[in-house]
Amino acid sequence: MPKRSAETVATSPEAVASRLAASRYLADESLATAIFLAIRLGKPLLLEGAPGVGKTEAAKAIADVLGRDLVRLQCYEGIDAAHALYEWNYQRQLLAIRHAGEHEVDIYDDRFLIARPLLQVLKAPEKSVLLVDEIDRSDHEFEALLLEFLSDFQISIPERGTIRATAQPIVILTSNRTRELAEALRRRCVYHWITYPDAEREAEIIMLRAGEVAEATARAVASAVRDIRARPLAKPPGIAEAVEWANAATILEKGGSPWPEAFRRAIGVLIKDEEDLSYIAPELGRIVEEALA
Repeated sequence: MPKRSAETVATSPEAVASRLAASRYLADESLATAIFLAIRLGKPLLLEGAPGVGKTEAAKAIADVLGRDLVRLQCYEGIDAAHALYEWNYQRQLLAIRHAGEHEVDIYDDRFLIARPLLQVLKAPEKSVLLVDEIDRSDHEFEALLLEFLSDFQISIPERGTIRATAQPIVILTSNRTRELAEALRRRCVYHWITYPDAEREAEIIMLRAGEVAEATARAVASAVRDIRARPLAKPPGIAEAVEWANAATILEKGGSPWPEAFRRAIGVLIKDEEDLSYIAPELGRIVEEALA
């Protein structure tokens, strides 16, 4: 997809929603408005919600709409500056010194610099969208580092000096809210909480993203998944799993498994936890039959 300016895409929340739908992502009015405001105000967008509601997919769709590369920084416990900003390729530096012999060599040349996601975006802010995924998995020290980066969009490399973004980068942060984020980080962002869609919208998403799934099948899956999520599961199924379940059940049905047997046999693509499977198994037949009624 050709690169578009953010201003061209974000002319209104309705235009944003329309563009996202063309990229196979259905955003409701509140989410489209949050994306619109984040782009127009030049602020990071913080998306929170349960796992599987479509936070990461939203970032992918935004990058697709803008025709930009998605640069993803996956957070985890213990992540540090070397994984997020940059590091030097020490092996290549040593080899260069050996090969240079008596000649001088600049071991801090670009060819020895390994750019991690934050530096990649600073170097090409108009060609990329930065996704800081699951920021709540990182520790407070990394959160402070990220806040400093978001404040000035620059980093200092002692051997090279300060590198600044030539344009305002588009940044999206996601959080599953496994811990509270710092108020300073929240204040820096446009905030939106993403919930699971209602059954009607989820059926629309399934029909949009699944392969050859009939409308009746999509609606049955959406109804059954809503019922399943209402139960105390360790890992409630996300939207992606609902799409996979619809696809898998359709494949089984075309192969000879009748409804609702096809749904029961394909349950492993929807529920991916042993205890959850054991919990839901006795009621699965009734849930599916009610959804198909």
